[in-house]
Formats: sequence, C-alpha cells, structure tokens
Amino acid sequence: MASYELVPFQRFDQVMIVAAIEQQSTLINVGFWVKDPAKRIIWPTQKSDQIREDFLWEKTCFEIFIGIRHQDGYREVNLSPTESWQAYHFEEYRYPDTSPPQVAYDIELVELKRTAYGINTIIDIQPFLSEHQVSMSDIYLGLSAVLNTDEGNVYYAIQHSGLTADFHNKRDWLHQL
Repeated sequence: MASYELVPFQRFDQVMIVAAIEQQSTLINVGFWVKDPAKRIIWPTQKSDQIREDFLWEKTCFEIFIGIRHQDGYREVNLSPTESWQAYHFEEYRYPDTSPPQVAYDIELVELKRTAYGINTIIDIQPFLSEHQVSMSDIYLGLSAVLNTDEGNVYYAIQHSGLTADFHNKRDWLHQL
C-alpha cells in the first residue's frame, strides 16, 4: 500500500489529507483520510444511493486520474461524500472540451462509502485495460481533492507543478501501479 499526503495549491494549514492506494488485480482501493479539527470543510449532504452525477467538483469532491504510460488518453473519476460518483473520458489534455465532460463507462464502481475519516472507494479498471490493450504496469494515477471550505475552494493534490491548480497535469500523477 502506498500513501501520499496531499498538499494544497495555496497554503491552507487547517486541513490535512492523506490518500492511500492499494491494488488487487484490476481493483484499485483508494482511501482519503481527512483531518479537519476546526471543521472548515463544507460537506455535502449524504444521499441514500450511489448514482452517477455530473459537476461533483463544484462541491467537496475527491478525484482519481488514471493515465496510461506513453498515451494521451485518460480517465477522471469524481467521488463525492454524498456517495455519488462519475467517470469521464479524455482523449488528451482536457479534450474533448465539453461541460460536463464525456462520460466514461469503462471504469466500474465496486464500492464507495463515506467514512468517519473521509471517503473510501474501490474501482475496477479491467474494462479500461481491455479497451486500451494495456496491463496494470502501464497505469499511473493522480489523486486530488476539491474542498469547499468556509474560505472558498481549496485544491489538494499529490503535487502541483504548474502556475495554477490543474489536476489534469500528468506531471503531477505520481503513483505507478
């Protein structure tokens, strides 16, 4: 299991996020542990069922980016504390440029649950691997979070190498499976 302390794009010491990744076959288990002692995060209301929903990044949301080594295409998986989720398809950096982005059906949600510490998910990327005829060793991940706080949105990722917070920047996707 690998873990990463996500860092905010701009200084925001009030909240700490640690993300952990565990892989079993084509299943990827990701947990986001959030420490918010001052209760700065505005958490969306939890729903009763797990549904696909667009625009989750407009509120507190956790994200997994899935890239393939030496290929332009990638997937973005949005995970809400409401237990709603969505997966998007990009052929290359932020393309196609539609809002909402094009939905991807080659990422399967196995489990998504809000926990006392944050959020945990298990996704199956077997259909994605088969579609692109690649193996797990060709996959790398980026982990990020949009936190809606009492001071506005704060953007967390494993690293931020650009001049703006840009989760689509593959240079910041550091976890290799």
